[in-house]
Parts: sequence; structure tokens; C-alpha cells
Amino acid sequence: RDLAFQLTKLGSDIVTGGGPGLMEAANEGAQEGDIEGKTKSYGLHIQLAHEYEPNKYLDRMSIHRTFFSRLHHFVRLSHAYIVLPGGIGTSLETYMIWQLLQVGYLKDRPLILLGDMWHGLLDWMGKEMLPHQLISPEDLKIAQVIDSIEAAVQIIKVSKEKFDQETQSHETAGSKRLGVQ
Repeated sequence: RDLAFQLTKLGSDIVTGGGPGLMEAANEGAQEGDIEGKTKSYGLHIQLAHEYEPNKYLDRMSIHRTFFSRLHHFVRLSHAYIVLPGGIGTSLETYMIWQLLQVGYLKDRPLILLGDMWHGLLDWMGKEMLPHQLISPEDLKIAQVIDSIEAAVQIIKVSKEKFDQETQSHETAGSKRLGVQ
């Protein structure tokens, strides 16, 4: 909740799976932090027979029938990825984002793994995958393991400033090419 609150204060939209627990806390923090009504709290809900109902803190919700379409939507909406401790679904989505960054399909988007849980994953990858050349040392640098909300917010702040500058430059260049004032 605190992380989403702070990111919303930076002008960032918040995108979650739209469910309970950590997702609901993030969407709640996003709504609390959006005093000026400039950001949105998105929920990308997945339809499962035994799963959750969308939480009440969503400004916009999309319903997906497949995990693939939901993950694709996450990728398209997000310019940074913060992953909190989670289970198999969280791990699957994390690996997919990591791979898209690894192969250059996504560029200049931070992948932040927040919390103690992730240190063991990188240790395992370094011990088991790296010696067999299944990954490169650079692949292990793609994700940043961070232990504090403050560090995550700082990484996002720097990334967002860079993204906003690039977007503004592209819009200005595009406007001049199209003759738009």
C-alpha cells in the first residue's frame, strides 16, 4: 500500500491483478495517493472458477480468460515492474518479463524484485544455471533485488523521469513532423 501510494505521488499509474491481498493493498494505496485525480489504479482480473473477485479499489478493470492475455496486457501497460513475494503465478510472470528484457523485446524498463525471497532465486540461478551456460552473467543483472520500498521508489523515480523525457522528445518531434502545433 505504501509503495503504490508513493509511486502514485510520482504520477505513476498502478497495475495489479486486481485481486485481494497485496494486489488490493496496492490498488488502495494508488487511490489514496491520487489526490489530484491524475493517475489510475488498474486491475487485470483473470477468470478462474475458484479464484477471487476483483477488489474495490480499481478505477479500471479488464477481465481476461487466459494468463497469456493478462500478462500481455501487463507488459503493454507497464514501464516498470515491481514484483513482491508470491507463488507460482508470480514466478511465471516474473520470468516472462525477465525473458522479454533479456532478449531485448522490452528495453529500459526496470525489473525490481522486492523482498528477501528473491535473493535465494538469484543465488540458485548463479549456482545452477550460470555454470552450465544456460544464462549469462548479464542476465543476472537484469533484475534488481531490493529490500526496501524507498529503494524501489528511487529506481522508479529515475526511470520515470527518463521515460517522461523521452516521451516528450518523441511527441515534440512527431508534432513537428506532422505539422501539429
